[in-house]
Amino acid sequence: MSRVVLVTGKGGVGKTTTAAAAAVAAARSGVRTLVVSTDAAHSLGDALEVDLATATSWRDSTPVGPRLHALAVGPATAVEADWAVVRGYLLDVLEAMGVDPVVADELSALPGAEEIVALVVLAHQAASGQWDLIVVDCAPTAETLRLLALPEVLGWHLDRLLPAQRRMLTVLRPAASAASGVPVPGPDVVSVLVEWKELMGRVRALLTSPRTSVRVVLTPERVVVAESRRMLTSLSLHGYAVDAVVVNRLVPAPPAGAVADPWRSAWLQVQKEGVASVQQSFAGIPLLRAPHAAGEPTGTDALAALAAATVTDPAGPGLPELLADVDVPRTRVEPVGEDFVLHLPLPFASAGEVAMVRREDDLVVEVAGQRRVVTLPSVLRRCVAMDAEVGDGELRIRFERDLEVWASGR
Repeated sequence: MSRVVLVTGKGGVGKTTTAAAAAVAAARSGVRTLVVSTDAAHSLGDALEVDLATATSWRDSTPVGPRLHALAVGPATAVEADWAVVRGYLLDVLEAMGVDPVVADELSALPGAEEIVALVVLAHQAASGQWDLIVVDCAPTAETLRLLALPEVLGWHLDRLLPAQRRMLTVLRPAASAASGVPVPGPDVVSVLVEWKELMGRVRALLTSPRTSVRVVLTPERVVVAESRRMLTSLSLHGYAVDAVVVNRLVPAPPAGAVADPWRSAWLQVQKEGVASVQQSFAGIPLLRAPHAAGEPTGTDALAALAAATVTDPAGPGLPELLADVDVPRTRVEPVGEDFVLHLPLPFASAGEVAMVRREDDLVVEVAGQRRVVTLPSVLRRCVAMDAEVGDGELRIRFERDLEVWASGR
């Protein structure tokens, strides 16, 4: 598998330039690199100064330079997984129910099509063997979080949909279908659902593996830092690793002996306070300092220069080797006497932001508007959730054995 780095941040902080600069630098160091844009309104082509149209197929990358290709994906990018079969069946069902054709067309579209296509393209490219490194220029924060939550959510729904479809194929007969007026799904429909479920499993396995990490880009401003902290909480909730935080557009200090003008002095003071806040907020995560370029950094030479000027913050841990595996935050279960405790990483979260509800074998956790459905391991399905606490960067939920269930051996 390729090493994958997803670059994201609040809109306008310079994530596209940061992603492009990292990709150019990696390629020039001898690493086979692909830089991908998942943003519908992408400016990756402008940054690289290449004509970068949305690809018609996941294979259609554009050469940029030695060992460097770029790829822009959208909902029309072909990923060799034929959702049209399922869509045709849904249209037939909705037509049989008397739904207006225009409304039916909207209802039968693949939910989150643009994001899902981007994820499948990433999985295909990572497994292709063509690249040592894939740098992904993601959409702004909210869209990225939706993108990264999709594999688990869609996989969860498909997992529950497939048994129902198989039962329908077994139980319903053409006569019953004619009587009810609802078409019976054919084997081709079930086959496509199985394919999509497997694809989502592959995507989720890739994104939560030690081969994938997220790099958060920010500027040293209070609003941006606060949003980035919330993003780190959400990424941990979904099991994603953050390998670095890039503090971007730092105004350089004046040359030695020169007197700074009032404007520069004010900005330098704001930056000093902002960087201190970032260091405190993201303690333990490598920080990169990127300067505010004198001109717009477009083209591979300017991007390479920007990457060379981006340095690791000496006050924190150093940046690991680019192609090295990363440590992934893991949900774990620990026995405590007769009880069990479920640990879920949640940095920066407070108890008042966390809500939970159990639905049969699933635990639904919501933090500051982000929701994750955690399928409980078998040992916890036979237990009752008793209490929970948030602290030290994690959510801890205590489960007691359901004595009746345990005694029955179920």
